[in-house]
Amino acid sequence: MLAIIGGSGLYSLGEEFELDQQASRETPWGDTSADILIGKWHEVRLAFLPRHGPGHKIPPHRINYRANLWALHQLGVRDIIAVNAVGGISDDMPPLTLAVPDQIIDYSSGREHTFFEGGESGLNHVDFSWPYSATLRGIITETGLELGQPLVACGTYGATNGPRLETAAEIARLKSDGCDMVGMTGMPEAVLARELEIEYACLALVVNWAAGVEDRVISMPEILANMEQGIEKIKRLLLVAARRVPA
Repeated sequence: MLAIIGGSGLYSLGEEFELDQQASRETPWGDTSADILIGKWHEVRLAFLPRHGPGHKIPPHRINYRANLWALHQLGVRDIIAVNAVGGISDDMPPLTLAVPDQIIDYSSGREHTFFEGGESGLNHVDFSWPYSATLRGIITETGLELGQPLVACGTYGATNGPRLETAAEIARLKSDGCDMVGMTGMPEAVLARELEIEYACLALVVNWAAGVEDRVISMPEILANMEQGIEKIKRLLLVAARRVPA
């Protein structure tokens, strides 16, 4: 089964989603961000989970990523498309761009980032050379092409801690490191999926230029407006892409 993890701006799949099951939030790792909703979205059976919880109340560093991924795994999810709002760093990442990154650099800290902590849970060094599923990335990018929806089909996601936005100097460092976009929720979500052998891809929506890219203050109303406009494009793309993910 496919799961969609909704990020900032994507809190539901709309009235077209037909709910069949609402899974419990309890897991051995604590509670999930919200109830996981399982049902049909235009005849495609999938699971949906808003990572920031109802009403966007959970900040990025407080999200229980382990509970979220564990619960999806227990429900039989084998593929995840995660939606993330990001800031654009490279020249080809202006606001309202949709991107499908192929790499990630983790600058976050203090987050529970593995299921394998030694002791009873054991130890496992997973290969994370290529953090995103090539299959899912291919489905997303091909769907975008067929729909006439421009996509940046690669790029490096820099995962910061939040909830504050970054300084201009931090963004200059991320750019020097090779990051094309910056967000706060890309890790440890991606590696936890890898530990559970779940195919995982990120569909990123650029909602603003990152700090210092333009010589002006970042506008939160502008970010929210871009988010609202961009989420509609994401829903259209997801609707078609979801049908192409093997059941």
